[in-house]
Amino acid sequence: MTSSGSILVTGGAGYVGTHTVVELLDSGYDVIVMDNLANASMESLKRVKEITGKDVPAFSVDLLDKGAMRNIFNKHKDIFCVMHFAGLKAVGESCEKPLYYYRNNVGGTMSLLEVMQEFGIYNMIFSSSATVYGAPSYLPIDEKHPVGGCTNPYGKSKYFIEEILRDLCNADSKWNVILLRYFNPVGAHASGKIGEDPQGVPNNLMPYISQVAVGRRNELTVYGNDYDTPDKTGVRDYIHVVDLAQGHVAALKKLTEGCGCKVYNLGTGTGYSVLEMAKAFEKASGKSIPFKFADRRPGDIASCYGDATLAAKELGWKAKLDLSKMCEDLWRWQSMNPTGFNKEGSS
Repeated sequence: MTSSGSILVTGGAGYVGTHTVVELLDSGYDVIVMDNLANASMESLKRVKEITGKDVPAFSVDLLDKGAMRNIFNKHKDIFCVMHFAGLKAVGESCEKPLYYYRNNVGGTMSLLEVMQEFGIYNMIFSSSATVYGAPSYLPIDEKHPVGGCTNPYGKSKYFIEEILRDLCNADSKWNVILLRYFNPVGAHASGKIGEDPQGVPNNLMPYISQVAVGRRNELTVYGNDYDTPDKTGVRDYIHVVDLAQGHVAALKKLTEGCGCKVYNLGTGTGYSVLEMAKAFEKASGKSIPFKFADRRPGDIASCYGDATLAAKELGWKAKLDLSKMCEDLWRWQSMNPTGFNKEGSS
């Protein structure tokens, strides 16, 4: 399998990207990283080398720069698959700057696909999202759940890319594409060397909680305490980022069999509320997480958790790491790197 060539990982210096690069390297694959570093730093790839002992060729290139992408494909003639993580991902920002999101996420993916086609590379694993399901019609959400009722431009950009990839597979049988719909990735590598390092105020719950625990933020704001859930706060499906990364390795094996266009949910199938997550993190860190309630945010839903049975059946993949492990690993990363990858706070 490894003799087939290299895997190009777009967005490979980011959170899910770096963890996937580690799992690919540990599984014997050759990896090349491309990242425009808008929301990441090359420091993360130095840490990947510390973990794996392997050098990864890395290029600071934007998806919208076709010339620079062609240079990568010309230099690395053995690329046989692209794992596509690159994209903007802040829901709130996408509502304020929709054109910016569509230009980057949809336009950038089209550039990438056109360059792949020029070089005769027809295999892609795409980092999609459970946001494509919109407000759930039923729970748990399986792959047959309707898509497209997205509540923000970020989710719509993922949905549009899925549709483009589906059309491509229908038009040309040479294409093999796997769409992986993530639920909520959390945690960090067990070494504490790599983890989630959001720029500015975190958009997601767990990085915010961990920054409260480490003293960077005063308190957690819990949006909405009037939902129809056991403790009235929002319920989500959180998956350990290492489980998620291993899901990509499992998908790669499926892809090489030739699969057309396939869709898989990657989640645990268990929903946890905001308050349950805060309590679990208090236990793992030994720190208290003060919080205050605020009004619901527009577009937020009460509960969202997935059914990942299909991934177990067809990819042989199942999430293994539990909530306490998610919190322990996140706390190790945050306490060892209080200011993320910034030199002043890195260990």
